[in-house]
Amino acid sequence: MTETTTSFEPIPVPVAAPVSRGGRFGRQLGYLLAGFPLGAAAFVVAIGGLAAGAASFAVLLGVPILVATLAAARGFAELERRRVVAVTGRELPPHAYRERAGEGFKGWWRALREPQSWRDLAHILVSFPLRVVSFCIALTWTLGGLGELLYAAWSWPIPRDPGKQGLLDLMFGISSRAAEIAFNIGIGVLLLATAAPVVRALVAVQAALARGLLTNERSALQVRTEQLALGRRSAVAAEAQTLRRLERDLHDGPQQRLVRLTMDLETVARRLDDDPDRARPLVAEMISQSHEALSELRALSRGIAPPILADRGLAPALTAAAARCPIPVELTTDLPPGRRFAAAVENTAYFVVTEALTNVAKHARAEHCAVSVRMDERALFVRVWDDGCGGAHPGKGHGLAGLIDRLAAVEGRMDVDSPAGGPTTLAAEVPLSGVGER
Repeated sequence: MTETTTSFEPIPVPVAAPVSRGGRFGRQLGYLLAGFPLGAAAFVVAIGGLAAGAASFAVLLGVPILVATLAAARGFAELERRRVVAVTGRELPPHAYRERAGEGFKGWWRALREPQSWRDLAHILVSFPLRVVSFCIALTWTLGGLGELLYAAWSWPIPRDPGKQGLLDLMFGISSRAAEIAFNIGIGVLLLATAAPVVRALVAVQAALARGLLTNERSALQVRTEQLALGRRSAVAAEAQTLRRLERDLHDGPQQRLVRLTMDLETVARRLDDDPDRARPLVAEMISQSHEALSELRALSRGIAPPILADRGLAPALTAAAARCPIPVELTTDLPPGRRFAAAVENTAYFVVTEALTNVAKHARAEHCAVSVRMDERALFVRVWDDGCGGAHPGKGHGLAGLIDRLAAVEGRMDVDSPAGGPTTLAAEVPLSGVGER
């Protein structure tokens, strides 16, 4: 059964840098003027999709049509959020979508039950009349004011009624050409002088509507809570799986050697009195067994938390892990020299690489492997590539499920591209924030 997953999606648009008043006014005016064609396109898609979906809903054809309409509304909503952030210079409150999982009718039905998508659709329908009015007012206030300011330059060839000379004559009975020019220029000055606050007010109204419908802080907090709970469950599952694997490895490796070592010690103890010469080979074998058990214990400890990771950092630890891999590994670490990360970040990245290399060595039948680690201001990015047979799957019951749980515990994610026949690419993202500091 496919489960519904959730995603928390902050707006990835940076806050706009401070600009001059003229630049701010131009940005606001451009926002209003561009909003009309965008709103018209969104309105046509929304109305057409709703009409077609409602008309064919009874025969179930309307379900995918409505899902596609909601998906389009989501795209327009994302664009509008970016535009609002760019024009106001302030981040919007968070929003959240509950992603539909799976395909077919069940996935479509879950998509129809997504509340934020319907809010996006409502924003398109409600904002379109406002965009039309805002477009007309902004265009009239700016171009109309500019036209009035230049009245003397363009009005002279216009044919006039011999009885009336212009607007001033019609309104106040003043037929002076100079007075008419001065009157129109005064209107132009007034319009242009008030254009900035008028445009700013129109932008504020549209931004307020976007904040009201395109964001939902309460829903985002609920999704965030679900994510944290999922991360805690994933951490518990990952630790339980690690303990089970450690228990199995201890049972199959060092424990068996220690049992044999104990039996050999008992044999040597019996033979030391009656046949010391036969006890000497057993002592040599016991020494070999103890060395092998110690090597296996060291290997197990390296898989949990190697001392080199705690002492010298991620890059040296990955270099040591690549050197131990039986397959040739090309390692690239684009990290600042001497930079240390939170212990959870380093342990997770190290675990991802070592577990991936173990899977490659055991199952991929690869001849070459490449590991790259890089970072930006928000995350570490790990990529493991091999030229093996492919077919790796991240689902439950497969070897990569533990990696997914380990990454979910620190709110990371992983993508696997492994077609049959290879090659296989594993890409993991480990966030740098929210997991504590060293």
